[in-house]
Amino acid sequence: MSIFSRLSDIINSNISALLDKAENPEKMVRMVIQEMEETLVEVRSGTAKVIAEKKTLTRRLDQLRKQAADWEAKAELALAKDREDLAKAALMEKSNINASVEVTEKDLVKLDETLDKLSVEIEQLQAKLNDARARQKTILMRTKATTSRLHVNRQLASYSIDNAMDKFEYYEKKIDQMEGQMDSSPVEQRGLQNEFNELEKQESIDKELAEMKSKIVQSSKAKKEEDR
Repeated sequence: MSIFSRLSDIINSNISALLDKAENPEKMVRMVIQEMEETLVEVRSGTAKVIAEKKTLTRRLDQLRKQAADWEAKAELALAKDREDLAKAALMEKSNINASVEVTEKDLVKLDETLDKLSVEIEQLQAKLNDARARQKTILMRTKATTSRLHVNRQLASYSIDNAMDKFEYYEKKIDQMEGQMDSSPVEQRGLQNEFNELEKQESIDKELAEMKSKIVQSSKAKKEEDR
C-alpha cells in the first residue's frame, strides 16, 4: 500500500467506529495513534522531497528561459550580420528550448497541486491525531477509574472487610461494657448519700408537720376564748 493510499484511508476512517468495534479500546487507540504518527512522518518526508523537486524544476525553468533568451539574441545578431541561415538555426534552438519550458511549467503546476493536497491532508491527519490522543487520555483515565472501582468493590465484598467490621463492633461492645462498669462503681457511696438525703428530707417534713399542728392548736384555743 502506498503512503498516499494509507494517508487517505486514515483520514477517511472514523475513529469512533473503530473504537466501538474494538474489544480493547485502549489497545486499539494506541495502534491508531502509532499508525497516524508513522504515516505523518512519511507524508512530511514525502512532502519535503516534493518541495526539493519543485526547487530543482524551478532552477531548470530559469535556466531554460535564459537559454531561450540567449538563442533569440543570437538570431537577432545573425540577422544583423545578414546570416539568415544562422538566425533560423538559432530560432529552431529557441523553439526546442521553449518546448522544454512548457513541459517544465506543466510539471511545476502539478507539483504545486500535489503540495496543496498534501498540505490539506497533513492538517486533516494532524487533527485526527490530536483527536486520537485526546481520546487516549480519556480512555486511560476511565480505565484507571474503572479498575479502582472494581478493586474497591472486591475489597468491600471480601471476607477480610466483613471480618474487620465485626471486630469493630466487638470492640465497641467491649468499650460500652467498660463504660458501664465505670458508671456503676460508686453505687455504695451514692446509696449512702441518698439515705442521708432522705433523713434530711424526713426531718424537714416532720418539722413542717409540727408547725402546722401548733398552729391548729393555737387557733382552736383562740376560738374557745372568743366563745366565752
